[in-house]
Order: sequence, then C-alpha cells, then structure tokens
Amino acid sequence: VGHGPSPSSPIPGAEKREKQYRVHQGFGDHHGGVTGAHTYFYTDEAKCDQHMETFLRCIDASSGSSEDGFSAIKLTALARPQFLVRFSEVLAKWRRFFHQMAAEEGQAGRAVLDTKLQVEKLQEALANLGIASKAESQQWFTGENLGTSGTVDLLDWNRLFDSRTKLSRPLLIPNRKTGQLEPLLSRFSEEEELQMKRVLQRMDVLARRAMEKGVRLMVDAEQSYFQPAISRLTVETQRRFNKSQALIYNTYQCYLREAYNNVTGDVELSRREGWHFGTKLVRGAYMEQERERAAQMGYEDPINPTYEKTNEMYHRCLDYVLEEIKQRRKASVMVATHNEDTVKFTLRRMMELGIHPSDKKVCFGQLLGMCDQITFPLGQAGFPVYKYVPYGPVNEVLPYLSRRAQENRGFMQRANRERDLLWKEVKRRLLSGNLFSP
Repeated sequence: VGHGPSPSSPIPGAEKREKQYRVHQGFGDHHGGVTGAHTYFYTDEAKCDQHMETFLRCIDASSGSSEDGFSAIKLTALARPQFLVRFSEVLAKWRRFFHQMAAEEGQAGRAVLDTKLQVEKLQEALANLGIASKAESQQWFTGENLGTSGTVDLLDWNRLFDSRTKLSRPLLIPNRKTGQLEPLLSRFSEEEELQMKRVLQRMDVLARRAMEKGVRLMVDAEQSYFQPAISRLTVETQRRFNKSQALIYNTYQCYLREAYNNVTGDVELSRREGWHFGTKLVRGAYMEQERERAAQMGYEDPINPTYEKTNEMYHRCLDYVLEEIKQRRKASVMVATHNEDTVKFTLRRMMELGIHPSDKKVCFGQLLGMCDQITFPLGQAGFPVYKYVPYGPVNEVLPYLSRRAQENRGFMQRANRERDLLWKEVKRRLLSGNLFSP
C-alpha cells in the first residue's frame, strides 16, 4: 500500500498515533486475539454478496419473530478489510489536521465539541500553507454556509470534507513541511473505488429491506483501525434512513479512550441535520488484539487502561444519550451489557429523567443463554429487552459462546446464582400448588 507524505505535527505523539490506521500484514485477517466477536476472511466480492444475502434472511427472520426486531450486520463482511483501513486513514488524517490547527491556536486537549477554530485565522493558515488564497477559502466556507458564527468546529470541518471530495476519492491536504498539497494515499485504484460503491450499495439494500420489514439494523463496531470508516459509512446510511425514526444503529465500544468524543460528536451531528440518533453501547471485544497491534506498530494503546475506566466510560456515554432522549426525543439506545450494575444505573437514570419503558427509546440486550436473571425481570417489568442470537455452523458458534463466557467476568458465579433463583422459584410454585402458572 502506498502512502503520501504525512504532515508534520506540533502535537506530541501524532506520528505514533498515525500508525494506528496503516495496513499491517500481521493483522490482515483481524482474527487473532478476538474473544467476543465473529470475524470474516475476505475472499472476493461474490462472498460479500453472499454475506449480504445472509443478512437479508436474518432481517426477514427478525421481522417474523417480533414487532420491533433488530438485526446486526458487520461491515467487514461486506467490504475488504484492508480497504476499510485505508479509508479510516484518510478520515483520521483529516480530523488530525483540524486538531493540529487547533493546537496552534492554543486549544490542544479540549473536548471535541469545545474545540473551535477562528475562521479568519484558519483562512490565514490555509493561505500561508499555499492551500488556497483567502478569497478562495472564503468561497469554500460561504458555499457551505460554514463559519457564520466566526468559528469552525470539527463537524463543520467534516462538512467541508463532504463538499470538497467524494467518499471514494483520495483527499488532498498540505504537507506541513513543504506547504504543498499531497495525497494522503498514493491513489485509490479503480477496484477500490468500486469497492466503496459496492459497500454503500449493499448497505442501501439492507437498510431498505429493514425499513420494509420494520426491523432496526445495528452495524457492529470492529477494530479501532477499521472503525472510522465503518462509523462514517454508518452515519451516511443514518442520514438517509433515520429521518423519521432510529432505523440504523451505530455501535460504540466504550473500552476505547475516544468513545465519549465519538458519541457526543455524532449526537451533535444528528441534532444539526435533524435525523434520529440510534446507538448500541457495548464495552468491546478486541482488547487483546488492539493492544498487541499497538505495541508492535508503536502507537498509543487506544484502550482504556482498566476495566473500571471502561465502566466509567460506558456510564458517561450512556448518561449523555439518556439526557439527549429526555431533551429531544430523537435518540434511541440499546444497552447491550451483561453487567448488573450498568442495568441498575440505566434504570435509575431513566426514572430520574422521566423516560418510561413504553417510550421504547431505551432497550436492553444480552446474549442468548447468558444473564437470564437480568433479561426476564426486565421483560416482565415492561422494558424492551432482546436476546442476541448467534447463528452459524456449530464448530463456529460454540467457540464464540465459550469466548463470551470467558470474557464476562464472574460468568460462572452468575450462572450459579441464576440456577439458585430458578430452583427457588420452582419450590415456591410447588408449595403454592401452581407449578405451571406464575
């Protein structure tokens, strides 16, 4: 894979962080070290089409089993993983260039939505770098109705990306050493351009079927070096299909250090553009692989340092979305967790914010066969609750389930507790003479 020269950066560690979004042959198949998610080997486009057909059948099955069903898809089943890495690199560099400009204005370290560039200073910087004259850049901002407040934030910056380049085209940004515009990637081949079109087409087919069948579509999160591309493609689909309801759900992994920035940025984007924000919040499934890759390639570990920090991040992201539900009623969240404390936190905050289960803005999800002592009481109390159903050959599904059991701390203790609760209920019914009625 060819790469264009990278802009030098005043931000410490930027060179190392850039490595996160480079293709690495040792992690090309993205299987090793994955404990909690199914992964795909990319073979060819025909195989991607077969995966799409499988997802369509799953949507149909979800429609037949419940009124408000969910079906999950993985974009690495619909596109070449190496291409997703390359597209992620483009997006990450565009975002990093914004933060480089912000650092030069003394805003390094600010929260994403609090970082705002002064339009005049930005135009001067673009002119000094030889990117565009002040008159030319003024036309950019005017044409997109940006910077009317005198400042540009990251979402405005991303809109400029949208307007000045097609998703399937390589983006040009300046080499900070030479001041010349240079491609982030040497080029996208004709085949790679076709891949971008194909994955968008496949997502469109799936979203239309989901809308037709009344099924909500969850796009699973994957490794952090794929995720910028996956999130971008998901947001593009949300823009089209979430106009009247949250049909398409993006997934946020809260073990990532950037999880809160990612959630808050996308929520704010949905506010500005008027579509419904839909999310599934998870803790994450790729920790071992993420850390091994970061160590081998020499960039900062993207994972929170402790399990406790991940819990804090999960609750912080969840609370932000719950507040959004209360304020605008145009957001929905699946709390996908086996953690009892997180479930209790959600119930308490829903009560405090006046979010009723019948609103169907908050639902819960657990894996089939796990944590029934959480699932069933939630359902009986009127909360929308779902069981995530793995499917596939036995030799693939059983290892998947065993890994999930391993990664969920205290699983066997919870299984014993669940057994004790079930036995207690059986005895209660025997003593009352109502074995087969509640």
